[in-house]
Amino acid sequence: MDEKTAGWLNGFLGVAIFSGSLPATRIAVHDLAPLFLTTARAAIAGLIGIVLLLLLRQKWPQRSQLGSLAIVSLGCVVGFPLLTALALQSITSSRATIFIGLLPLSTAIFGVVRGGERPRFGFWLFSLTGAAIVALFALSQGSAGDAWGDGLMVASILVCGLGYAEGARLSRTLGGWQVICLALALSLPVMLPLALWWQPADPGAIGWPALSALAYVSLFSMLIGFVFWYRGLAQGGIATVGQLQLLQPFLSLGLAALLLHEQVAPLVWAVAAGVVACVAGAKRFA
Repeated sequence: MDEKTAGWLNGFLGVAIFSGSLPATRIAVHDLAPLFLTTARAAIAGLIGIVLLLLLRQKWPQRSQLGSLAIVSLGCVVGFPLLTALALQSITSSRATIFIGLLPLSTAIFGVVRGGERPRFGFWLFSLTGAAIVALFALSQGSAGDAWGDGLMVASILVCGLGYAEGARLSRTLGGWQVICLALALSLPVMLPLALWWQPADPGAIGWPALSALAYVSLFSMLIGFVFWYRGLAQGGIATVGQLQLLQPFLSLGLAALLLHEQVAPLVWAVAAGVVACVAGAKRFA
């Protein structure tokens, strides 16, 4: 298997794992406060990451790499989980999933800024078209009650795209799983005390669905998914493989309908189909 094919395969596995994040977060915030959920998932994954680094005797990063690791931590470990958890208090996971259609464009932009990639004009045309479809859908469906949740989702896409691009750049020298483990370890001194501070007053009142969702976002969304994702971005290119994120709406919408019994309107599927068509065009010109 050549490097680019391996990159697409690893990238797809990462996207498949991430597709369960929003539905799981939606389940978790029924019983868990967003601040606790954000810090707890990072703390649990961070403890596992440190154990892996120590057991496998990995080298610690150089001082020059700490700034990039901090960007990964702020974008992927703190920013995206917190902003989406807050957003999902006021919007459904199926609605939030549509905003994932903006992630490839965000990742590609930061791939150019931070990773030095230079996709062709056709790539940007299709990427911008996909982003425009998502934006128009949000505006057509939005209301005063949804504006806050929509704004939080847009902010989460920006910080996540930066974290993805920065992590992929680091993965070329540190390795995919090492990057996310190191980023989690870097955030642990802050996230663990905060998780303990914000822990629920009555842990016994937390239902098994919320606990299972917390386990998923801690182990899979926060750690295992990034192992495949960063490896795929490093192998196949940040902008190119990043377009696979447009498959995530289909997977997440299906999970939302299956697990949460959310009604997914035909227009939502049409929007998802439109952005996936755009990624096919963007891939051709990347």
